[in-house]
Amino acid sequence: MAAGERNGAAAPLLAAASWGRKKLCKEGCPGCRLDEVNKANTGIPYLNFFYVWVVCLCAALPIQSLFPYLYFMIRDLNVAKEEQDIGFYAGFVGATYFLGRTISAVPWGMFADKYGRKPCIVISILAVIVFNTLFGLSTSYWMAIVTRGLLGLLCGILGPIKAYASEVCRREHQALGISLVTSSRAIALVVGPAIGGFLAQPAKKYPNLFSEESIFGRFPYFLPCFVISVLAAGACVACIWLPETLHMHHDDEVEAIDALEEQVVAPNLQDAKANQFGSGRMSSTKRLLKNWQLMSAITLYCVFSLHDTAYLEIFSLWAVSSRKYRGLSLTSQDVGTVLAISGFGVLVYQLVIYPFLAKYAGLIKPFRFAAVLSVLLLTTYPFMANLYGLELKILINIASLLKNMFAATITIACNILQNTAVTQEQRGVANGISVTLMSIFKAVAPAAAGILFSWAQKHITGMFLPGDQILFLMLNMVSVIGLALSFKPFFSMPSAMR
Repeated sequence: MAAGERNGAAAPLLAAASWGRKKLCKEGCPGCRLDEVNKANTGIPYLNFFYVWVVCLCAALPIQSLFPYLYFMIRDLNVAKEEQDIGFYAGFVGATYFLGRTISAVPWGMFADKYGRKPCIVISILAVIVFNTLFGLSTSYWMAIVTRGLLGLLCGILGPIKAYASEVCRREHQALGISLVTSSRAIALVVGPAIGGFLAQPAKKYPNLFSEESIFGRFPYFLPCFVISVLAAGACVACIWLPETLHMHHDDEVEAIDALEEQVVAPNLQDAKANQFGSGRMSSTKRLLKNWQLMSAITLYCVFSLHDTAYLEIFSLWAVSSRKYRGLSLTSQDVGTVLAISGFGVLVYQLVIYPFLAKYAGLIKPFRFAAVLSVLLLTTYPFMANLYGLELKILINIASLLKNMFAATITIACNILQNTAVTQEQRGVANGISVTLMSIFKAVAPAAAGILFSWAQKHITGMFLPGDQILFLMLNMVSVIGLALSFKPFFSMPSAMR
């Protein structure tokens, strides 16, 4: 009877405490203020969504704009003793950004949870302005390495912006907010390579506009970085109007409610709290790591992330390298055009074609077909070095578009498999594990690809296969491994999709 009375008394007290916390709207709390605004306005917050989209775009542009001119930049920095060594050094420049992001992803998430999403977003955009500009002004290889690494380290926007996009609006608009983050990165696939390809070395491409004595002539790779930094400065100004979404209660009343909860919940409250906030989180992570449906999907995602990042590095270096090393001798402008066309095609494919493909064929069949077709397509790449002129440009654009469509098919399927393998309450932690592991693989990919590319150019002859064929063969081996991992007993289909 006493226990029943105690439980009966506890429930109303907890309800009152919960009601007090829910109704308590502090004047100085930005999260509460935004909640009140969202309660009053039931429509889509178009302006806030536009700011989120612009911020995401500016954060993604430095990643994609680099590849069309990276080969020429490393050559002009005079770090490579031989032309064949350019790929070796270029790989590390591409890898340092992802390495920095891998190291700082978790600390930035903790920072955003403690101090707010907006400070994290502002610092990230400022990092783009400062370090992307300095990268364009690099006068030595180590300056390029350091500025690129610091950009990845201090641009911690990837995780917090997804949380922000879902918090800045009402619940019914959260899916739209998250899709804006994805679409902005897809647009960066189009705009970034175009900026890098068309604006690098402006004094050579546009001598009537830029002289060799101007800053853009003396620093031939500064203009694309400068344009992106200007766009980022505009996004930084837009951050002034971004509302903070994090709830920040620092008052005695809330602490009193917490104390009241501690007194009435249960005799073993401290153990319960420890289980919820300490052991609970740890055991939840352990359960996710033992969830084979999730981990098999994450493994597929990491393997193909390694493949896609290595492909982008190798393709950009191979396309601009000399014919005597079995390259295509394209200009940075040509490579930028190819990547921009591919990015636009993939954007249309994701929005128009893939949803119908997934609806009628499922996820796994298109995934496996895309992996097989990607292997067959890459096998033809070395033979394109025998083509010239318009024929080469048409075929390389078609091949690049198809390759990126296959990559999009695989990536989307991996993301859906990950999210359907866990409950909604576990998806935040599951995606955190996925992003961390994926970033590690993406950090390794450019360095490994650069080393392999440099080796291939030094072994064009004398092996059982020409070096360029071995290069693409090794790239295909990664796809074959990923394809093999999509079958049983390794792969386990999420229960929700059976």
